Amino acid sequence: MGLQIWRLDAALGATVSNIDLSRPLDAGAVAAVRAAWLEHIVLVFPDQDLTDRQLLDFTRYFGELEFPPSKLLNYSQGSGQKADIPLEINVISNVIEDGKKIGQLGASEAKWHTDTPFVERPPSASVLHALEIPPHGGNTSFMNMYAVLEGLPPPLRARIEGRYCKHDVSHTSDGVLRHDYDESKDASECPGPLHPLIRTHPETGREALYLGKRAWAFIEGLPLAESEAVLDEIWDIATRPEFLYEHVWTQGDIVMWDNRCAMHRREAFDASARRIMHRSQLQGDVPA
Repeated sequence: MGLQIWRLDAALGATVSNIDLSRPLDAGAVAAVRAAWLEHIVLVFPDQDLTDRQLLDFTRYFGELEFPPSKLLNYSQGSGQKADIPLEINVISNVIEDGKKIGQLGASEAKWHTDTPFVERPPSASVLHALEIPPHGGNTSFMNMYAVLEGLPPPLRARIEGRYCKHDVSHTSDGVLRHDYDESKDASECPGPLHPLIRTHPETGREALYLGKRAWAFIEGLPLAESEAVLDEIWDIATRPEFLYEHVWTQGDIVMWDNRCAMHRREAFDASARRIMHRSQLQGDVPA
């Protein structure tokens, strides 16, 4: 039996079965996975056992690899990852070994975000491999930004047409101030690039809402209070269940998602439990 793709009973997502990502894929399999990714936004590959090099090899089928934020931003203190981890891998973990963190984002909630939007060319895709998971918590939820845009009331959509939003670089998705940055007085002064609030997907041609992390987002050209009010109204709609899929991790899962039309969050989990995830990313385009 060949590769099978099953749509999830949610606003986005599909499961891909009968495929071993540790082995080379033929052109037909790559084309089928790409088509499913563009259609369903999030793909789940259960029961995978990959080395970091195999994870990177799989990711390369779909484009050029992107470096993790610590390298893109040239952190003065580095990322804390072990030296034997490939530079293109981002370790997401709360584990501490020999008194040192082996990864990033700890065990607290990672609030709604899209990966690495604080650069001029944000990554197009993220691929996350579950190596160790806690017995409870740490689920990752995804948001369909095509559907959220379509769900905005026309007057609200009209208020953001042609506008740009600040994507703050100074804080991580769990609210921690990054090394080499200072706190800003308010969201309008946070460092980071401006990206269009409504972007056109370069491959599907569809329009999607493109938001920054809520706490430090700012809509260019609006007074701060008005920007906050508009963003609050948008987020009240975006977080409705009909736009979401919650993934409950199983060890060995690989989840691939499209950063150009999806956002995600991670729920908190017990800090005494171990969670180790390795992530690769694909280079993207300037949002347009």
